[in-house]
Amino acid sequence: MNSKISSAKRFFCIFFLLTLVFSTPKSFAKTLADLRLEKMPADLERDYALSALPPDLRNGASVYLLDPSKGYYLARKGSNGFVAFVARTEWEWSEFRQDVIAPISFDAEGAKMIFPVYQAVAAMRASGKYTALQVRNIIIDRIRKGIYKAPKSGISYMLAPIMRWYVGPPDKYTVATMNMPHYMPYAPYLTNEAICNVPGGHAGSPFVGNAAPLVLGAKNNPFVYLILPLGEKETAKIVQDNKDLLKRLAGYLPYLK
Repeated sequence: MNSKISSAKRFFCIFFLLTLVFSTPKSFAKTLADLRLEKMPADLERDYALSALPPDLRNGASVYLLDPSKGYYLARKGSNGFVAFVARTEWEWSEFRQDVIAPISFDAEGAKMIFPVYQAVAAMRASGKYTALQVRNIIIDRIRKGIYKAPKSGISYMLAPIMRWYVGPPDKYTVATMNMPHYMPYAPYLTNEAICNVPGGHAGSPFVGNAAPLVLGAKNNPFVYLILPLGEKETAKIVQDNKDLLKRLAGYLPYLK
């Protein structure tokens, strides 16, 4: 009798374990799906990444593409010190989205001091071992320990004809598809208050791109940019010059239509 009871218990335990293994809860499955990014066609990702740069810098720039299972890899080695890539994750916002995308380029200084942060974030997301909040906290810890340091003078170009990114601070934001090609000189630790871009003061461009006040505390973010949008005529020319790229992007990513 005891043997029969013991066998029944073993059967029940095995059945229960198999049920756990093969029955994935929807919420868990959704979490895994949220972590993963689809691999873009290499030629489209390359052209989109290079659109961040002025035309005369594109041929000599290094291009990094994203392998969603590993992170960024060097697809083309350049000669002028610039790097171009398509950003898919921004660590300050503590979330892994499928629908944020922006081509970014850095000069040699930014490639050395800022791009490694994007590489680390992409690799951590690809590993599936970290939540978005854990990634954010790891980056914050590395900044505070001096592993990631502020760049010296230099510039980042974001001249692509379209992007979809965060608008607003991490505690209250929207995600929007936008047409805003711009230059971004490095401005470590700068705040909007310092340039009088505050309510009641100067509210136009230039302005500071900085999530520091809610993430690292005011004046503590080494990765701050002074945002200088192009004028209407220059923006219209970029759109016109990139008609084919825009069509290809819209065909691949509906949210960029």
